[in-house]
Amino acid sequence: MTSSNKRVFVAGHRGMVGSAIVRELHKQGYEHVVTRSRSQLDLTNQEQVRSFFAEQKFDEVYVAAAKVGGIHANNTYPADFLYQNLMIQSNLIHSAYLAEVDRLLFLGSSCVYPKMAPQPIREEALLTGPLEPTNEAYAVAKIAGIKMCESYAKQHGVKFFSAMPTNLYGQNDNYDLQNSHVLPALIRRLHEAKIRHDRVVPIWGSGTPRREFLYVDDLARACVKLMNHESADGLYNIGSGTDIAISDLAMLVAEVVGFNGRLIYDPSKPDGTPRKLMDSHRMNGLGWRPEVELREGIAMTYQHFLSRSTSPETEAA
Repeated sequence: MTSSNKRVFVAGHRGMVGSAIVRELHKQGYEHVVTRSRSQLDLTNQEQVRSFFAEQKFDEVYVAAAKVGGIHANNTYPADFLYQNLMIQSNLIHSAYLAEVDRLLFLGSSCVYPKMAPQPIREEALLTGPLEPTNEAYAVAKIAGIKMCESYAKQHGVKFFSAMPTNLYGQNDNYDLQNSHVLPALIRRLHEAKIRHDRVVPIWGSGTPRREFLYVDDLARACVKLMNHESADGLYNIGSGTDIAISDLAMLVAEVVGFNGRLIYDPSKPDGTPRKLMDSHRMNGLGWRPEVELREGIAMTYQHFLSRSTSPETEAA
């Protein structure tokens, strides 16, 4: 079956990851890409999802729908993150199995790995130690999704597998200062500081943690490659292969945005995991490499930010 003939469902098409996957599918010639908004299909409703899959007869499914957010959101609403993500992914994975979907890719997060996992983090590190407490609920839900795909593949012989992206950024990111991730929060905070002519901008945490970043369209290319690779199975890390200290990231964003003031750090705020660099050799072995360098990606993301009239919702569903 050619890409133009496949019926593909992208769950979470309005979010940063889902919209990037839709863009990549269209770029590669897919003509039957199906999406549904939250008002059209409630992914937490088992009966709605099951009926939808039974009617549509999909060949492939990308599970990019999730409730997502940064440290503050995860720390403040752990029950919401656990419940909603468990319901969304369970309904999608089980309904895909019942509807005999050929292939399913579940999108997780690097936070599924132990807080003090050896660096760079290999897929085998999963469930080998305690999680980072500030996003434990979200991580537990995503681990459940990974294990669901593994279990359905083992018991039923289906081609269900998972991808764990590193910290992502790019078009359609969330810039809410309370609920966003570090890079989009920095873009908005430093942009607004430039507009106000602020001389000093406070940055959450000590600035010492190191993080790996990947432009979301690079992730989308990896996802489509995985979906089309016959031997794909299990779990795949997807990252850029390099990391950067938050303090250096903040200075880089300031340069791109054009903020010339001083950055000060607040160590009373939580840092999260000291370092998260993933080993992506398994994905690299399939012939994928990231194409967008960090400074270039931040510049493109800043242009997307400037073109937006409203901030996106926290949830990508």
